[in-house]
Amino acid sequence: MISQGWGWQREASQVWAWVPDAGGGRGAAMQRKTSATKDPTAVERANLLNMAKLSIKGLIESALSFGRTLDSDYPPLQQFFVVMEHCLKHGLKVRKSFLSYNKTIWGPLELVEKLYPEAEEIGASVRDLPGLKTPLGRARAWLRLALMQKKMADYLRCLIIQRDLLSEFYEYHALMMEEEGAVIVGLLVGLNVIDANLCVKGEDLDSQVGVIDFSMYLKNEEDIGNKERNVQIAAILDQKNYVEELNRQLNSTVSSLHSRVDSLEKSNTKLIEELAIAKNNIIKLQEENHQLRSENKLILMKTQQHLEVTKVDVETELQTYKHSRQGLDEMYNEARRQLRDESQLRQDVENELAVQVSMKHEIELAMKLLEKDIHEKQDTLIGLRQQLEEVKAINIEMYQKLQGSEDGLKEKNEIIALLEEKTSKITAAMRQLEQRLQQAEKAQMDTEDEDKKCLQECQSKFDSLQKQISQKEKQLVQLETDLKIEKEWRQTLQEDLQKEKDTLSHLRNETQQIISLKKEFLNLQDENQQLKKIYHEQEQALQELGNKLSESKLKIEDIKEANKALQGLVWLKDKEATHCKLCEKEFSLSKRKHHCRNCGEIFCNACSDNELPLPSSPKPVRVCDSCHALLIQRCSSNLP
Repeated sequence: MISQGWGWQREASQVWAWVPDAGGGRGAAMQRKTSATKDPTAVERANLLNMAKLSIKGLIESALSFGRTLDSDYPPLQQFFVVMEHCLKHGLKVRKSFLSYNKTIWGPLELVEKLYPEAEEIGASVRDLPGLKTPLGRARAWLRLALMQKKMADYLRCLIIQRDLLSEFYEYHALMMEEEGAVIVGLLVGLNVIDANLCVKGEDLDSQVGVIDFSMYLKNEEDIGNKERNVQIAAILDQKNYVEELNRQLNSTVSSLHSRVDSLEKSNTKLIEELAIAKNNIIKLQEENHQLRSENKLILMKTQQHLEVTKVDVETELQTYKHSRQGLDEMYNEARRQLRDESQLRQDVENELAVQVSMKHEIELAMKLLEKDIHEKQDTLIGLRQQLEEVKAINIEMYQKLQGSEDGLKEKNEIIALLEEKTSKITAAMRQLEQRLQQAEKAQMDTEDEDKKCLQECQSKFDSLQKQISQKEKQLVQLETDLKIEKEWRQTLQEDLQKEKDTLSHLRNETQQIISLKKEFLNLQDENQQLKKIYHEQEQALQELGNKLSESKLKIEDIKEANKALQGLVWLKDKEATHCKLCEKEFSLSKRKHHCRNCGEIFCNACSDNELPLPSSPKPVRVCDSCHALLIQRCSSNLP
């Protein structure tokens, strides 16, 4: 309960309250007497609401007339904070601690950080202030910072909406829990017009005494509502609102320009990256070009070296021939003739080689075409196999369906036979019941005739006859009930028969479908047989092609070996060889070097003690073991 700055007194049966006049800005001391049933907390809330209205209105008017930013020494601003403190303190719950009772407004204000994320900066800055020691001082600093941010109304609106959380700190009749709190929050929106620059660090907020000064709001009648001043204030407010709208529009345009600049920067960075990638690609292509040129040069060098080596080999052969011909004139002449023959043979062989090279190109093209045909036929074979597998699966499914449908037909035929037997039995029972009814009716007629005749004669037997009649009526009732039961049973049997007929029609439809499926199955079997025939024919064609390919590959290998043999092989120099190529033993004075006249490599005597005639020389010449075996194999394969 607020006792400072308010002149009210409460007794047991009456409430006396000091109510300031909020409408005209002038406080009138009025003593209002209310009945004992009036709630004192409602009066307190009304007083605080009126006081908040006066303080907010006076602060806005004085700030607009002041025309500058407000500081912490401005009296209306100080009174506003005092009124807000009283409003927030109203109805606070007392919390017990170890040393004393705690009753501060810092607890509910801390909740704003959880509800409104932008208020985290205020909470962090309030906690970092060095001079604040009490929770009340932190709450006062928080209110000043919220006013400077122009978001006090937004923060307190979040608090008022969450009444479940506020109930932990406030009583149910508190100002913040009722409608007066929402009204005060709506009034706080007008404070966004005010610009304030408050220094919170140097101020002693812990020890301040919050007393409301009513002298600021109690004015004379002469100072009521100056119209020109109100007009000026309204004009200033309109101008300020206009300027704020302009600022908002400018901020929106600036943000849009910033976004455009960011997008342009992103596109620029992307273009720069693409340029860098393109430059790297150009550098890589240049490097590849240089590598290709260097490789081309190396290939030219190697070809020149091969030509030089072949020339040297020819010269060595000529020298060996000259040495062997010395002293033998006859042999020299014969060798000369042989040289001429060999030159002619070489020309012929070169011509044959050219023909064979052209044949080789043709064979390679034919091989490629054959490989393409083989791949295509393999693909078709794979597709045909897949189709065969699918047809097999369909055949199996159809066979299973046929078996299931035949079993269902058998079962349903058995059920139909049973039902027919039951219907025959029921019809027989119905006939028997009808005969009984006819007999009973005849008996009844006979009894009625006898009764009419015997009424005159036998009045004494009337009682016994009545008893018999009653018994017969009972029997009739029983018979009628039996008839009804039989009729119902007959109706049920007829319904069952109709159902069975429907099932029979359904089964007939299924049998027709099965017959159609059988026809489709037979057609698929025919197609399957045709596909199998095509498959066997294509397999035979593929086998023939494979045999032809194997023959052509063998011919190509023979041609390649002949080309290798006919082409000038590398004649290895004596200096380059230090070990035998086959046994890898080191050459010495005892182990001499010998050239193979077919491959040109150097071997020992043990590995090259074979002699065979070659295309270059009809006489037998020294040949290594590997060339000897290869030449003998070729000769044996060429023989028919």
